[in-house]
Amino acid sequence: MFAWFQRLLPRTGDFFGMFEAHAATLVAAAKAMDRLVDGGNSAKEQIAEIERREHEADDIIRNVLIEVRRTFLTPFDRGAITSLIAAMDDAIDEMHSAAIAIDLYELDSFQPEMKRIVEMTLEAAQLTVEAMPLLRNISRNASRLHAITEKMVGLEGEADDVHAAGLKAAFQVHSSNPMQFVVAREIYKHLERIADAFEDVANEIDGIVIDHA
Repeated sequence: MFAWFQRLLPRTGDFFGMFEAHAATLVAAAKAMDRLVDGGNSAKEQIAEIERREHEADDIIRNVLIEVRRTFLTPFDRGAITSLIAAMDDAIDEMHSAAIAIDLYELDSFQPEMKRIVEMTLEAAQLTVEAMPLLRNISRNASRLHAITEKMVGLEGEADDVHAAGLKAAFQVHSSNPMQFVVAREIYKHLERIADAFEDVANEIDGIVIDHA
């Protein structure tokens, strides 16, 4: 009888826990990206780590989508929940795509600008990790959340500048070898998409804060 009564009670899925778990995969993947472009560790190991974390993130987003459908009470709008976790998932998907491209072209040397963008990727991932627990009490944490998202958006703007400088340097260095420039341009394209994805994460957080602060 009591079990039947419990089933009638509204569900409140652990969305915050899943956000935090997904954010942890972003940091782990970004750290592997950083080691990958640093060149001090096995490239194959780092690429495998990024792929493993991407699979973990896929499992988490699948659980979020299941919980959204079957949960009666959600901490904020269902659309906001799915948009935030999708933006976070795009970030790790783009890291995975960058790692695949690096593996495909067997790139083992990286320009300083590439390394800098990856450093900013790790910083954005760490900011995302900081932001997720703060969503548990948006009213109290609105100011800090705004500062975090402002920093994340600023990182994307800086990444655009570094991307442009890196492309110019690659063109100059590889002027006699167009194929090498094409490879560098492809890697920069993937790195820029990671930065864009984290800006989208920041925008989704901002939207939630605006609606619920």
